[in-house]
Amino acid sequence: MKKNFEIKIEHTSNPNIVKFEANHFLTQHTSYEFENIDQAKNSPLAQQLFYLPFVKRVFIAQNFVAIDKYDIVEWNDVEEEVSEQIEKYLNSDQPVVTETENNQKIPVTIYAESTPNPAVLKFVANKKLVTAGHEFKNIDDAKESPLVQELFHLPFVKEVYIDENYISISKYDMADWNDITIEIREFLRNYLEQGKEVLSANAVVSKKEIEKQADLDFENLDDVSKDIVNIIEEYIKPAVASDGGNILFDSYDPKSKGVKVILQGACSGCPSSTFTLKNGIENMLKEMLKDKVEYVEALNG
Repeated sequence: MKKNFEIKIEHTSNPNIVKFEANHFLTQHTSYEFENIDQAKNSPLAQQLFYLPFVKRVFIAQNFVAIDKYDIVEWNDVEEEVSEQIEKYLNSDQPVVTETENNQKIPVTIYAESTPNPAVLKFVANKKLVTAGHEFKNIDDAKESPLVQELFHLPFVKEVYIDENYISISKYDMADWNDITIEIREFLRNYLEQGKEVLSANAVVSKKEIEKQADLDFENLDDVSKDIVNIIEEYIKPAVASDGGNILFDSYDPKSKGVKVILQGACSGCPSSTFTLKNGIENMLKEMLKDKVEYVEALNG
């Protein structure tokens, strides 16, 4: 399936540099920096961008293009035009960077990190794997992820959750982490070093559609539910992600003042999730929303 690229404009702490973030990966592993059109001879996209007189430097990373400009223009005046140009180029099916065999294979490191759930380990990579979280309960769920399909061929793998630069793997009780951790680390390292696909274009499109629907659903929520979603996104989700999991808002009942959330990854079925809910999430929502929340209930994803 052909990838349909969409570009999102992201401002940075440097007023001269703007990131144009793509919904698909642009390079396999490598980041590039070009200071002029001659240096960009192996990147037709960067060469095209240097024809814009205000472009000083071009950076191309896994999922974004960043441009450093001269002071002759303000980004507010040109960023939409540049965004459209990049999006049009990416959808033309031309190469972003012509990578040689020598620079295609980049060393990948994987380290295992424990989580509060003893049945789940978090395998962290030194590169970005996906642009959004994906959960896989079984091999049927993994039809759009070649990597996860191969993981499910390992008899001890029960569930998989991928987000940003890590993979949380839930195991069956038949196996001990001491016996299988090295095997999983080596498998992941070899797979990623070969530049194989983590997710298909279909998976990214599906996720995009889900996110768009979530945005529409958010607009239809009552004010308290919107506040709960914003608190989860800003304060709770980053902490949960550091433990190899994810949390999603499910519903709010104004009568009982109860909140239901969905736990994914390492948090799903975790023995300590009840404690986390009561002493962390529930207390935070009660404190920030005063008398509007009485309890939080977890649904395993």
